[in-house]
Amino acid sequence: MILVNTPDSPILHRIENSISILILAFMAALPLLEVITRELFGSGIAGSIPIVQHLMLSITLMGAALAARSDRNLALATAGFFKAPWDRRVRVFAAFVAVGVMTCLFIASVQLVKIDREYGDMVSWGIPVWAFTAVMPIGFALIVGRMIRHASDRWVGRVVAACGLAVPLVLGLGVDLQGSGLLLPLGVLILIGTALGIPIFTAIGGAALLLFIDEGTPISAVPGESYRMSTSPMLPAIPLFTFAGYILAEGGSSRRLLRFFSAMVGWMPGGLAVVTTLVLAFFTPLTGASGITILAMGGLLLPMLLKSNYKESNAVGLVTVSGSIGVLFPPSLPVILYAYYAEVALDKLFIAGLLPGLLLVVAVAAWGAWRGAFEGARRSRFSGRRFVAAFWQAKWEIALPAVILVSIFGGFATLVEAAALTVLYAIVVECVVFRELNIIRDGTRIAAESATMIGGFMIILGMALGLTNYLVIAQVPMHALAWIQSFIESPLWFLLMINILLIVVGALMDIYSAIIVIVPLIAPMAIAYGVDPVHLGVIFLANAQLGYLMPPMGENLFLSSYRFNLPLTRIYRYTLPYIGILLITVLLITYWPAMTLWLPGVMGF
Repeated sequence: MILVNTPDSPILHRIENSISILILAFMAALPLLEVITRELFGSGIAGSIPIVQHLMLSITLMGAALAARSDRNLALATAGFFKAPWDRRVRVFAAFVAVGVMTCLFIASVQLVKIDREYGDMVSWGIPVWAFTAVMPIGFALIVGRMIRHASDRWVGRVVAACGLAVPLVLGLGVDLQGSGLLLPLGVLILIGTALGIPIFTAIGGAALLLFIDEGTPISAVPGESYRMSTSPMLPAIPLFTFAGYILAEGGSSRRLLRFFSAMVGWMPGGLAVVTTLVLAFFTPLTGASGITILAMGGLLLPMLLKSNYKESNAVGLVTVSGSIGVLFPPSLPVILYAYYAEVALDKLFIAGLLPGLLLVVAVAAWGAWRGAFEGARRSRFSGRRFVAAFWQAKWEIALPAVILVSIFGGFATLVEAAALTVLYAIVVECVVFRELNIIRDGTRIAAESATMIGGFMIILGMALGLTNYLVIAQVPMHALAWIQSFIESPLWFLLMINILLIVVGALMDIYSAIIVIVPLIAPMAIAYGVDPVHLGVIFLANAQLGYLMPPMGENLFLSSYRFNLPLTRIYRYTLPYIGILLITVLLITYWPAMTLWLPGVMGF
């Protein structure tokens, strides 16, 4: 019985995996049924849309618990910079801070469930709201248990981390923190904990808790804002596109795309560098995250580059950087998220990002190809027969972006329905057409892995919503605009300041939480300075993709170090020339708005 109740029980693992798989299956199936019944009978399934939206909250918390189970929640990897025994002490201290914050969030979520039960609101199909919000305290409790377990491999360290459970007693004993002088030291403690490796969502959630407490707002407002994700008509597309991307990544899509692009441009001087850039830029929007692309394809591309006489510095830098430059292409999840929170037309933003996105690809590919040619890299001969054969093999992957765009912009499906169609498309391609995956054996494994990835970044979005809500209530954007206008008059200087700000933000925060926290701050400022909202979106996303490569947060830097088993300092050095190229390109995108706005204008948007 004790084994069953431990946070890492195999039985609990199977239950969690099964629940996550069922949630993803329902999230994909309901929109598909909605499309079918609407086309056949003229009306969809009553109440299915709110159910799908609320299931997103469930997959977020269950996925976050899965990520905590394997200690994969996104955090600054600074503990590795300390030598023994300080590395163990730092980890225990960070766990203590994280456990304290998460216990407060657990209490806040319990309060939210009680409020929802008192109001008795329904979602649909007779299911009350509290039945969905109840997943929050369950998920937070699992995360707390796993934080304690991963704090140390020694019981003493785990006991110290578990002392964080007592932190909420300050609130429980009725101490009024307003004016108590405790808010500043608590904030500093969270800041130090963030620098030492507590999960990013914990840091954002802790900051939101302290700010709401300072305002005298009940702490249930923080999980309440996380619940607000369930009212979004667009956000459920994120887990579905991620699931589809995982299916494609686990199948043979990457190999087919590699053969196609190799046949198309591999004959050019430095052609393999161009192939690498195209494959990764094409694949990243489909997987939903550049990290997946590096992990899934890095082991395939890097040996090919090295075998073709590319130097390690050029090859590793190219693979690391190319994994993030597809962020502007459909169906990129950051573009979807930005369009929703900035209230910009999604179709117009995707079209506006095509030319800047191509420029980023050309800049990286050209630099990698020039260095490869200079280093004497080998290239292949062009063969028309080989090109046609490779194209025919990869036709399903090549057609996928067009299928998504036509279904959305042709009015056949909503964004969420298009994401569900993408899941079905990926399953048919990998399990039926090519038969490289078994729908039961491989499908369940991929679904569980997808849920882990989804929870890892969606929980950050949920916590960031709470912080954003505070910024709006406190009128921070208005005050910031007034302050900036007091010493910056020129729109050109404003754009330069935005570039610097976004690069710094990218070095400290992942792209998803940056969108939620920063966009409400800069969007009103851009309007005041006459910057087109769509152009601002492209500027933001072009800068934010640099965040994957900027120390200290630089997620792709850490993933590249892990994937290629190289020191992080060497990864920094290898990517530096490419970062310089991207910075120049981003400045060109920023100060040449016609590149962004010309194509939407031609197409009548």
